[in-house]
Amino acid sequence: MTPLNSEGVSASSFRTGVGVDAHAFSLDHDCQMWLAGLHWPNEIGVEAHSDGDVAVHAICDALFSAAGLGDLGTNFGTDRPEYVAASGLQLLTETHRLISAAGFRISNVSVQVIANRPKLGARRAEAQEAMSTALGGAEVSISATTTDGLGFTGEGKGIAAIASALIYKTS
Repeated sequence: MTPLNSEGVSASSFRTGVGVDAHAFSLDHDCQMWLAGLHWPNEIGVEAHSDGDVAVHAICDALFSAAGLGDLGTNFGTDRPEYVAASGLQLLTETHRLISAAGFRISNVSVQVIANRPKLGARRAEAQEAMSTALGGAEVSISATTTDGLGFTGEGKGIAAIASALIYKTS
C-alpha cells in the first residue's frame, strides 16, 4: 500500500513539468512590458501574439507539461484569435481551469526570469501574489538572473524564463 501525505495524496500521484519561453524586445517604444502578471511602466515590451509575459508563459508550459495537456501553443496558439493580446493573468487563470478540469491540483510553481531588465527584486512579492491569485492560490516563487552579457538576453536583445511545476492528481 502506498503511504499518503497529510492531504491523502500518494507520492506516485505527483507529476512535474518544465516550461521555457523567450521573446525579443520590440523596436516599438510604445509597446508595453508585461512580466510576471505586472505592467512595467517605462520599459519597452516584447514582440508576441499575447502580451509576451515570458514568466507566465513558462509557468503555463510547465503546468501543461506536468499534466500531459500539450503546451502553450496547443492551448493558446496563434491560430486562436481570442488570445491575440491576451494578458498573462488571463492565460494563467485559464491554465488553472484546464489543469483542475483534468483532475490535478497545483502544489507549487517556480519561475526564473533571465534578463538584464526589468529589475524584478523590488516587485517580487507583488508578482508572486498576482500569479498565485490567478492560479487559485497556488504557491508561486520567482527569481531573476542575468547571463553576464552572454546570449541574446545578456546582449539586451530579449528576455527569457524557465519554470518548473509540481502538481498532483486529485481524482
